[in-house]
Amino acid sequence: MTAETADTAEPAGGATGPDGPAERRREQRGWYFYDFACSVYSTSVITVFLGPYLTSVAKAAADADGFVHPLGIPVRAGSLFAYSVSASLVLAVVLMPIVGAAADRTGRKKPLLAAAAYTGAAATTAMFFLDGHRYLLGAFLLIVANAATAIAMMLYNAFLPQIAEPDERDAVSSRGWAFGYTSGALVLVLNLILYSGHDSFGLSESEAVRICLASAGVWWGVFTVVPLLRLRDRGVPRAGRGATGSGWRQLRATLSDMRRHPLTLSFLLAYLVYNDGVQTVISQASVYGSEELGLGQTTLITAVLLVQVLAVAGALAMGRMARVYGAKRTILGSLVIWTLILVAGYFLPAGSPVFFYLLAAAIGLVLGGSQALSRSLFSHLVPRGKEAEYFSAYEMSDRGLSWLGPLVFGLAYQLTGSYRDAIGSLVIFFVIGSVLLARVPVRQAVAAAGNPVPERI
Repeated sequence: MTAETADTAEPAGGATGPDGPAERRREQRGWYFYDFACSVYSTSVITVFLGPYLTSVAKAAADADGFVHPLGIPVRAGSLFAYSVSASLVLAVVLMPIVGAAADRTGRKKPLLAAAAYTGAAATTAMFFLDGHRYLLGAFLLIVANAATAIAMMLYNAFLPQIAEPDERDAVSSRGWAFGYTSGALVLVLNLILYSGHDSFGLSESEAVRICLASAGVWWGVFTVVPLLRLRDRGVPRAGRGATGSGWRQLRATLSDMRRHPLTLSFLLAYLVYNDGVQTVISQASVYGSEELGLGQTTLITAVLLVQVLAVAGALAMGRMARVYGAKRTILGSLVIWTLILVAGYFLPAGSPVFFYLLAAAIGLVLGGSQALSRSLFSHLVPRGKEAEYFSAYEMSDRGLSWLGPLVFGLAYQLTGSYRDAIGSLVIFFVIGSVLLARVPVRQAVAAAGNPVPERI
């Protein structure tokens, strides 16, 4: 394979060999299923249920002024969810260099992927016990699950250069996102049935929400089995000090190595900025809809379901657009749409589900494609044999360093008491990110990384 690690011990195979087209397609299908497994966490837990529910639990435990006091720190109850997301991403920053170093030094990404995935799935399943005034339990489980998600996605993404040739990565990455949005839509339909009819099932509203949260963890754990069976570890252990103890040393070495690839570093900077906005919109949309716009949970669920359905088509369509216009131009176009979405969201009238659905439709059309193409574009900028190291830095940009957006969102609400001001503050991430990305000469960056340059990029 073109993107095979430099230190692999396995020779290239023929059509049916270990690295031939047939085996590569088999691994790709297995790889898609991790998106299928974990995307329900992002959809059902982060985007729909946990934000409003944890906020309601925190408000029930708040004092007369609307503040809770974790570790003696006064926190407005409405900001707890955003702060917890930020804390989880800071934790991910600490852990990802260690795990990335372990993956490259031992050549065993798959067992580490399993450990991270099942840690996240277990924490999500345990959200069933989040009731009453247990806002601290909810914040803790969110921090663990979200950090585990970031680490697992780092390892999952690092497989992409190994299972897809350069010219097929945009399509493979887009199909992975499409698989994820398909599962998100399917589970969300089941969640909607359970939540809307909780009385007929003999459940309280709280019990229905907690079952929906826990079911995402069960789904995540069950379908993670498929990629673990189909993906193969290719690298051989590298000589050197122990992986765990040298995690931060490895991060410094990776960043030092990136200085020899400044264009790769420039792309990461641009991605860090605009993706911070994307991740914050995803995690805070339900809180904005429920608290600022006064929309009911059923409206929020159906709106996110609409996002999932359209995101499948959007991811595949943007993958096809990238073949014609290149990934960079397609991503830049999506960032313009993201900016317009936030401007429209700021002026969205309260209590108006129709306008909220229109906004959700627009998000769905650009969400999956902008993320899938960013992932595949970065895979071309990774020097051979350093997939996990570089994707550790990428995942820090994807989730591990995306703490600034939720922090800005939470601070804006804490200072102004207005979720409109909080959502409006995110426009700057897309504007600056677009400018930085436009300045990256991606064809030159691919060549500088020592990789073949695709016809369209």
